[in-house]
Amino acid sequence: MGYFSVLSTIFVFLFLFMVPIDGKPRVPALFFFGDSTLDVGNNNYLPTLVKANYLPYGRDFVNHNPTGRFSNGKLISDFTSEIFGFTSYQPAYLSLYIKGKNILNGVNFASAGSGYHDSTAKLYHSLSLSQQMEHYKEYQKDLMKIVGRTDALSIINGALHIVGFGSGDILLNYYLNPLLRVVYTPDQFSDILVQNYADFIQNLYTQGARKIVVKTLTAIGCLPAAITVFNSAYSNKCVVELNNVAFSCNQKLNSTSVNLRKMLPGLNLVLLNGYQPLYNLVTKPLEYGFSEVRKGCFGTSFLEKTSTSFKNKKTIIRLCPNASQYVFWDGLHLTETANKFVAAELFSNVISLII
Repeated sequence: MGYFSVLSTIFVFLFLFMVPIDGKPRVPALFFFGDSTLDVGNNNYLPTLVKANYLPYGRDFVNHNPTGRFSNGKLISDFTSEIFGFTSYQPAYLSLYIKGKNILNGVNFASAGSGYHDSTAKLYHSLSLSQQMEHYKEYQKDLMKIVGRTDALSIINGALHIVGFGSGDILLNYYLNPLLRVVYTPDQFSDILVQNYADFIQNLYTQGARKIVVKTLTAIGCLPAAITVFNSAYSNKCVVELNNVAFSCNQKLNSTSVNLRKMLPGLNLVLLNGYQPLYNLVTKPLEYGFSEVRKGCFGTSFLEKTSTSFKNKKTIIRLCPNASQYVFWDGLHLTETANKFVAAELFSNVISLII
């Protein structure tokens, strides 16, 4: 392990376990809205093929059991919960109907395959942006029944709302859907995504949310699946066009967020750079202790994310022995080790801005 890798490991460890002295969480609750990078199991309860509730997903998670998380272990949402001092993770909202989990510390509404454009979720039969908002409203009613209206509004007002959509809209909808490409240019489609983003933030604000952090689009052109489909199976280079679209969309998200802050009094809206951490890992892996950036630890690069054939125990798939050396768990999702690094990078410079 190189010098930079050692420093990075020490930094991540110290940052992730930097809990308040009094042992209490930094905020009263966390709420997650997004796609598979944040989904902790909502898709388990949906009629979709986009599921991760079977091994080897969850191989390195608690008790080595799959939970619906698209990784070998913890997600960015889990590490975010730890960063803010929570001792248990916010549960998947749809699981509350079955497991009756406590909702006072917040819940997770994210759904793999979702996006800022409702057609993205419709394509993969996941919870759309609007459906996640409706579940949030239902949650608030339940919370008020438990603690009363005044305390419920206090929790909502002080809670941190984490939003992470967009990458799937571009990679898994626009560039795979010829009908969209006939109607819209990438720039026009991203304009729609950003408008939907603005509407969503305003809806959260109307519901009482005042602390909101938004993870911008990642370097989608560097995902193994993207390279395989849009470049070449033999290429190790990121797809420049995809990255450019993501980067442009992020610039629009930033300028729109500036306007939202001016328009909505008391809104604490912070954008997290979701692009750079992954780009750094892929282009300078050795500096961060990784040795494999082109292949996922699980499977090959693409089909294992949505194919039910991988649930068949007779199916032979490639599975690496040490996922910590891999940036990617599969063709679209990060390993636990990479998720830990990204979470630390996202929040390292914004804690003071949020709380």
